[in-house]
Amino acid sequence: MQAETIIARAQTLLGAPFRLHGRDPQSGLDCVGVVAFAWDMMGEAPLGYSLRTGNGARWTRLLDQLGRRQARGLRPGDALLLNAGPGQLHCGLWTGNSLIHADASLRRVVETPGLPRWPLIGAWTLSERI
Repeated sequence: MQAETIIARAQTLLGAPFRLHGRDPQSGLDCVGVVAFAWDMMGEAPLGYSLRTGNGARWTRLLDQLGRRQARGLRPGDALLLNAGPGQLHCGLWTGNSLIHADASLRRVVETPGLPRWPLIGAWTLSERI
């Protein structure tokens, strides 16, 4: 899948409600659901984690199975894993200029311009784009 397609899929989610473990744009999505939808991998998206999951190793292993970790730089269509706070991980889809993600505090999927405000743990490109 091309980056343009991934980004277009993610943009269709803007305004969708936030719901932890949500995997349906109508009833709600969480940050994992946004990336899974954009990458067309809803059936492979994990469930059963808490809002403050904190297990970065688990998430990097999962993303390593789905894509290739970028050594440097960000590419449009990449999934970003971010350190949103103590014990709190967050992910989103990089457009090249903004981050599309499910914002729990705003209770919806949003597009935030510029680089993410949270420290970057890693970026992954969908394997079939390599």
